[in-house]
Amino acid sequence: MKPDLYVTNLKDVPVVEGLRRDEGWVNMQVQFAIDKAKAGSDNLLVGWTVMPPGAMHDRHRHSNCEEFWIVVEGDGIMYTNDGERPAHKGDFVLIPRGHWHGFKNTSNHDAVLAWGWSGAGSLEDSGYEADQDNHHR
Repeated sequence: MKPDLYVTNLKDVPVVEGLRRDEGWVNMQVQFAIDKAKAGSDNLLVGWTVMPPGAMHDRHRHSNCEEFWIVVEGDGIMYTNDGERPAHKGDFVLIPRGHWHGFKNTSNHDAVLAWGWSGAGSLEDSGYEADQDNHHR
């Protein structure tokens, strides 16, 4: 039986291993705080990402979920279906299912994003697809 409540703290959440540069994960520290594996969440994943200067999550999309992010610290560039646009501390962003998106830290200090998926509880379930034709490295 699932517990009624799942609680964790960022200090207790491991960094995700095995995220590959050739799939768009460039110098990022990614943590899945709430997901299917740890919390039993089938339709929600909530994560935390720290990106040092120059780090990025290259253009990608999810066929099975929407994504949101909140820029907690730093500035950067968001990759979108329509090109690039600036991103700043305090921005809340919603990416519809199937839309290309990504983020690059263009500041001189760490960029921090709180983010999540609605509709998937794991990377495998999200329908993750890297944009092999439009790399920004």
